[in-house]
Amino acid sequence: MTRAASRAEYDRRMHRVLEAIDQRLDQSLDLASLAAVAHFSPYHFHRLFSAWMGETLGDYLRRRRLEVAAGRLAAQPRLAVLQVALSVGFGSGEAFSRAFKAHFGSAPSGWRAQLRQRKRDQATRKIDQLRGATAADTGGSAFHHEEPAMNVTLIDRAPQRVAYLRHTGPYGEPVSRFWQQQVGPWLATERLFGRVRYGISHDDPSITDPAKCRYDACVEVDDRYVPSGAALVTKLPGGRYASMPFHGTAGDIKAAWTRLLRDWLPGSRLQLDSRPCFELYRVDARYDAATGAFECQLCIPVAPL
Repeated sequence: MTRAASRAEYDRRMHRVLEAIDQRLDQSLDLASLAAVAHFSPYHFHRLFSAWMGETLGDYLRRRRLEVAAGRLAAQPRLAVLQVALSVGFGSGEAFSRAFKAHFGSAPSGWRAQLRQRKRDQATRKIDQLRGATAADTGGSAFHHEEPAMNVTLIDRAPQRVAYLRHTGPYGEPVSRFWQQQVGPWLATERLFGRVRYGISHDDPSITDPAKCRYDACVEVDDRYVPSGAALVTKLPGGRYASMPFHGTAGDIKAAWTRLLRDWLPGSRLQLDSRPCFELYRVDARYDAATGAFECQLCIPVAPL
């Protein structure tokens, strides 16, 4: 086995561990069971994980539980704090509150209240800006202005096998460079152009340190595809998603995600579940190399409240 092939095998095994953790956050996760997922010796696994991730297994588990919990507190305002705590593997509300405050500097209920206040403040500033702009445009006579309604549809998807490369770090422009400099050449080498692609954002940069945010650039593959090099394979979960079209640049997409999650979702009578959000790039999706503008569908996993 070459050095590159050996490195790729380590990557595949560690990625299986990270997937297993995210799928089983509500369960007790011990070193031995996670080492078995990676087919590594439990004796060496803790040291291997720390070297690969830059943090111990215990620190990573605690961070992921708390970051997922913070996302659920924000996206599911009616969900009780205790339910959130249990859903990410904490045995009691008290233990969860202590850990949450140590990580985020505020108790879960206080953090959620601060988030609601920030949203109200943002809405107020937006209204004030619109009123000021329309007053200037009409010579001082302000009138009420509303943003156009979002074109959100509910879709049902079957599970889809995908091959992917992972980017770890800030979203936005770095992700655009990742597609151009690494993903594009990989797709060409593997002869995977002309297929549906996806961008999976695993983390919320307002919660997770941007340097640790994970983004997977994916392409649909069938069961015959065997990954090579740094490529990995996973299954994009099926089920019901809310989908909204996007057209703009990498600098615009954060605001579009915010509109979908903070403006549309709360009034939808739906909530997010544990599946990842993703961008869907159809085969005929347009891209303008001169401006960097592109089009895709923003998809969020939804379930009844």
